[in-house]
Amino acid sequence: MHGSSRTRPLTVRRGGVVLTAGTSAGVRCGIIDSVTTRRLMLLDTASLYYRAYFGVPDSVKAPDGTPVNAVRGLLDFIGRLVQDHRPDDLVACMDADWRPHWRVELIPSYKAHRVAEETETGPDVEETPDTLAPQVPIIEAALDAFGIARVGVAGYEADDVIGTLTARASGPVDIVTGDRDLYQLVDDARQRRVLYPLKGVGTLQVTDEAWLREKYGVDGPGYADLALLRGDPSDGLPGVPGIGEKTAAKLLDAYGTLAGIIAAVDDPKSKLTPTQRKRLDESRPYLAVAPKVVQVASDVPLPAFDPALPTAPAQPELVDALAHRWGLGGAVARLSSVLRP
Repeated sequence: MHGSSRTRPLTVRRGGVVLTAGTSAGVRCGIIDSVTTRRLMLLDTASLYYRAYFGVPDSVKAPDGTPVNAVRGLLDFIGRLVQDHRPDDLVACMDADWRPHWRVELIPSYKAHRVAEETETGPDVEETPDTLAPQVPIIEAALDAFGIARVGVAGYEADDVIGTLTARASGPVDIVTGDRDLYQLVDDARQRRVLYPLKGVGTLQVTDEAWLREKYGVDGPGYADLALLRGDPSDGLPGVPGIGEKTAAKLLDAYGTLAGIIAAVDDPKSKLTPTQRKRLDESRPYLAVAPKVVQVASDVPLPAFDPALPTAPAQPELVDALAHRWGLGGAVARLSSVLRP
């Protein structure tokens, strides 16, 4: 990826069909034309630089031997996204707190298995590969030097920043993430979709309502209910014992929402099996708090910032200095080349 992003096309998968950007069909695939509103692209930044870290060889290093595979991979990915999707606004959303205390208070197991060190005054320290952690400040410096808006809010995850910006947007929104939790924001009527990297960062699955219904049998909001019923070991969410993905989808199809399922537990005439009724009833304490943990926030107090995609690097001298210091010349040149009025 890091050596040929200008020659390798970006592939987009939609409805079982793979289209490649660079052809007229691929460029238009799934993109909703907008004349009066601005197209917003939101990056789940940590999710993407983790993808880049594992997708680009760790042999990619700075002149001093420091690995920069995540940095170079992310810059190339952003360049390809800009080139192929041409957003008007672009925001790199950050995890100011990857495990907010208010979520942990509700479900103590939330992401607990990923804690490297607990802290009393700030965010817990997350387990991060030794060669990735030093690259994060370089990524942040590069984004700032290019003038790409970088937004994180204390006490909130990047998902919450994305949820809030999506709620406030008046035009189409593309959410680029490797985190399925954000499927809950998909909304065809409001032109909200998720671009999910399938293979490295070169193949994107365009997730819209049709794809969600085919795959999971739910719409965007329904995905949040499905996720909390099913549980998610990667986030430390226990789910309801015995309720897997297929059963959760069937329950949501039958009763509409989590509230409808709870009402069915209380209705002796409902068609829940005795085992389902028992397990759901016993899980009431979890089901009472899980929605607040699983659903992304839409009311985060965001700082003032300019989301407009820059037409040239904001601090060209700093960009050049970073490129020289960290051996990022190719990635910097490729990203710079796609920034234009």
